[in-house]
Amino acid sequence: MNPPEKAMVLCVDEKSQIQALDRTQPVLPMGLGYLEGVTHDYVRHGTTTLFAALDIASGRVLTQCKIRHRHQEFLQFLRHIDQNVPKELDIHIVVDNYVTHKHHKVKRWLQMHPRYQVHYTPTYASWLNQVEIWFNIITQRAIRRGSFRAVKDLIENIQKFVDSYNPNSTPFMWTATADSILQKVCRLYQSISGSQH
Repeated sequence: MNPPEKAMVLCVDEKSQIQALDRTQPVLPMGLGYLEGVTHDYVRHGTTTLFAALDIASGRVLTQCKIRHRHQEFLQFLRHIDQNVPKELDIHIVVDNYVTHKHHKVKRWLQMHPRYQVHYTPTYASWLNQVEIWFNIITQRAIRRGSFRAVKDLIENIQKFVDSYNPNSTPFMWTATADSILQKVCRLYQSISGSQH
């Protein structure tokens, strides 16, 4: 919420198993008296994983699509971030506790790049990561209603969306207070663990 000077805060995550679905009929638009029509049957043409880093100050995103979702691909995305963020800036990344983000090779890479500071969201609270809001936006506007004959078409559609999204991006604004969020996290933790800590 209040990043240090000469630093960029990036909310980083991945949306895995995005399916390239080819609908048997085109999506029918909404009309007077009826809802948008989407066929229930489709052909699957494969999947992709979308890696994204959301700059909380500008709302812009940096993305890459990968075939798989492992620590190797996460490291490739970190290198992509490193190449695209000015060298004079420190980078604070917010990630969830997914095992890929804590792999020993990822930790070693981060140690070798001291400009990175990692902030993990609490367990079961990855929704606190603002990139999740952006994943919902791209899902609703560019993926869910699409029909793709190949994974390549899906990836091109994702890139087209990102290219049109970034020039008009704005930062997301929290409507909840920090105290109300922390109270929810504490209640969740207590219900899961039965503990007061």
